Amino acid sequence: METTPTADRPIFPDGYGLPDTTDGLLRWDQVEARLREAQHYWLGSVRPDGRPHAVPRWGVWLDGRFWYDGAPTTRHTRNVEANPAVTLTLESGTEVVIVEGESHATSAEPDGLGVRLAEAFGKYAASGYSPAADSWSGPDGGGLRAIVPHRVLAWFDFPSDCTRFVFPGRR
Repeated sequence: METTPTADRPIFPDGYGLPDTTDGLLRWDQVEARLREAQHYWLGSVRPDGRPHAVPRWGVWLDGRFWYDGAPTTRHTRNVEANPAVTLTLESGTEVVIVEGESHATSAEPDGLGVRLAEAFGKYAASGYSPAADSWSGPDGGGLRAIVPHRVLAWFDFPSDCTRFVFPGRR
């Protein structure tokens, strides 16, 4: 279920030059378009001993979530099984999108989700990855995971458009 977040200014230390008004905030559709169009994402998780772990991932933004897959034996999957808190970022350091949320194992079986995911993953076909609609069915869900966002920070023209999006009912 897709939820529209509320937008406001993030809290930065004095001296960063953030405007005192909400004029110039980004719109959620502008940020979501970047999440959909991106080819490469960085996933940050926490190891069981508390050390951070970052890994590049392929995935798709669909229905207000980030969907990705992989073997349950990978370090990042073992991390999120123990602690689902993650960050997801795009590659750019100037056109920034930072998603904070939780990663959970899931299945693509309800409501034709597998078909829609396979279509969205089509953006990787030229790179040799084009999963079928049934790739995420079966008892283990084919390693499919979804990141549910709690908060998103974004800016495309720092500091004038720095925006924090908060999703209702999520911490």
